[in-house]
Amino acid sequence: MLLSHRFSALQSGLRRIFSLRAAAMESSSGGDRKVGFASSSSPSVEEELELKGFLDYLESLKNYERSGVPLNAGTDSSDGFDLGRMSRLLDRLGNPHHRFKAVHIAGTKGKGSTAVFLSNILREGGYSVGCYTSPHLLTIRERISLGRGGEPVSAVALNGIFHQVRGILDRSIAMENKALSHFEILTALAFALFSEEKVDIAIIEAGLGGARDATNVLCSSGLDAAVITTIGEEHLTALGGSLESIAMAKSGIIKHGRPLIIGGPFKPHIEQILRSKALSLNAPVISASGCGIRGIIKVFGREHGRPYQSCDVVIQVNKDLQFSIELNDLRLHMLGNHQLQNAVTATCTALCLRDQGWRLSDESIRAGLQNTSMIGRSQFLTSEEVVELGLSGTSVLIDGAHTEASAKALADTVKMAYPDGPFALVIAMASDKDHVGFAKQLLSGLRPGLILLTEVSIAGGKSRMEPASSLKDAWVRAALDLSICFSDIGMIECDRPLPDMSSYPARDGATLIMGCEALSVQESVKVADNLIRSRTGTGSQTGLVVVTGSLHIVSSVLAFLRPRL
Repeated sequence: MLLSHRFSALQSGLRRIFSLRAAAMESSSGGDRKVGFASSSSPSVEEELELKGFLDYLESLKNYERSGVPLNAGTDSSDGFDLGRMSRLLDRLGNPHHRFKAVHIAGTKGKGSTAVFLSNILREGGYSVGCYTSPHLLTIRERISLGRGGEPVSAVALNGIFHQVRGILDRSIAMENKALSHFEILTALAFALFSEEKVDIAIIEAGLGGARDATNVLCSSGLDAAVITTIGEEHLTALGGSLESIAMAKSGIIKHGRPLIIGGPFKPHIEQILRSKALSLNAPVISASGCGIRGIIKVFGREHGRPYQSCDVVIQVNKDLQFSIELNDLRLHMLGNHQLQNAVTATCTALCLRDQGWRLSDESIRAGLQNTSMIGRSQFLTSEEVVELGLSGTSVLIDGAHTEASAKALADTVKMAYPDGPFALVIAMASDKDHVGFAKQLLSGLRPGLILLTEVSIAGGKSRMEPASSLKDAWVRAALDLSICFSDIGMIECDRPLPDMSSYPARDGATLIMGCEALSVQESVKVADNLIRSRTGTGSQTGLVVVTGSLHIVSSVLAFLRPRL
C-alpha cells in the first residue's frame, strides 16, 4: 500500500501539472470546449521530446499489440493473464480506480466508437469525463482524454504523472518479475490521471476480452454500467478458440447488480451466454438491438464537404429498466449501419445512466452523437489531404476494418456513400487475422476494379506483418471460392514499369488482383489510383480509393498527412 504522505505528495505534484495544462489549453483555445475526437493529435517535435523518456520506458516492456497475444491469455483460466498483478500495482499507487465512477465497455467490434459516443454525450451534459481507449493511430496520448473538452491528454500531464510514480512502477515491475506489460502500465497511469483530475465518470474500453483484461479491476460499487457491443471471432486463440469462449471471456466485465447493455445483434445462443451470466449476478440487461429499438439510415449527404448520414432513432425499453427517447433527423458523421448501431448502444447506455440520476437531456444525447467523429473510422479525406497524397479528383476513404464483420460494414458504407464510379482497394493486414474471410466479405458486397495488396508494420514492428504475396494469395483463393471474375496480375516491382492496363479493359468486368512489397502505403495509393484510371479510361472522372485492412495502414496514411513539424 502506498504510504499516505507519498500519495499526498503525488497529488500535490499532479495538481501543479494539471494547473499548467489547464492554463495552456485556456490560452490556446480561448476557453472554448471542443466536443468530439480530436483529429489533429499528431505529435510535434516538442511533444516527442517531452515524452521520449516515457515512450522509451514503455518500449522496454512486453507489448502484446506488437508481438501477438499468447494462447488462451484472455480466458478466465490458469492460462489467462494474471489480473492479480494489476491489482497489486494499483494498490501500490493508492487504488486510484476506486475514486471515480465508470462505464466498462467490451466487445469484438464497436467498443471504441461506443466509448467515444458515450463520452461526448456526457460532456454535452456538462460532466468532466475520462475516456480510455486503444489502440492509437498517431500518438499514444489519443488513448487517454480528460475533462470536458475531449482532447487527448497533454504531453505535460502524461509525462508528469509518469515521473511522479516511476519509482513505484520500477519496484512493481521488479516485484512482478518483469511480467507487467506496456498495456498494464498505461492503464494504471490512465486511472491515476482520472483520479487526480477528479473526473465525474470514466469510460473504460477493455483491451482484450474482458475477464482477464487489465481494465477489469473495476468493482461493482464504482461501476455504473457494463457494455458488451458485439461478439465475433477475433483473437480466437487468445480467447479460448470458439465464439462461446469469447462470449464467456467478455462477460467477465459484468458485475453484481450493475446494469448490462448489450449491443448486437447476437446469435441467440451467444446472447444467452451473456444473459445467463448477468442473471447469475442479478444484473439487469438492456438490449440495444431488441424489441422497442429502431434505428434507420434515411439519407447520405454532405455538408460543407463533410459526409454525414441522416438517421431516425427510436428507443422504448420497458423490461428490467424503463426509458425512452426519439431522435429524428439525427446527423451522424460516423458512417455506416454499424456506427448507427454503436450510436444506439451508446444512447441506451446514456439512458441507463439517466435512470440512475445522471443529468442527460435528450438534447445533450443528440448533440453528443452528432458531434462525434473518429479518425480512421469510415473517414473520407478532405480534398486538401487528397492533394497532399499526390492525387487529384479522387476520393479516398480510410477505415481500420480487419475482421469479417467490419469488412461487411465497410462494404455497406462504400455502397451507400459511393454507389457508382470506379474504385480500388489498397490493403495491408496483420498476420493473425482471417485474410480469406476478410476478402470474402468485401468481395461479396463490392466489385472493385483493382485490389492492391501491400505491407505495413504492426505496432512499429514486423513480427506480425503479413507479406503482400501471402495476402495476394488469400484474395485469389477468396475470388476463386466466390467464382468471381478476376485476373491475377502477380507481384509488381516498384522499380519497373507498371502493368499495361490496356490488356485488362474495364468492360470485361474482371477484378485485378496484384501485390507489391516495396511500396510505401502512400505510393501504393498513388499506384492504385493511376492504374484504375488507366484501366477505366476515366481521365479526370472522380474515382475512389479505399485504404483498409488494419488501423496500422490507416495510421501510416494519417502520419504522412500530419508530419511532425
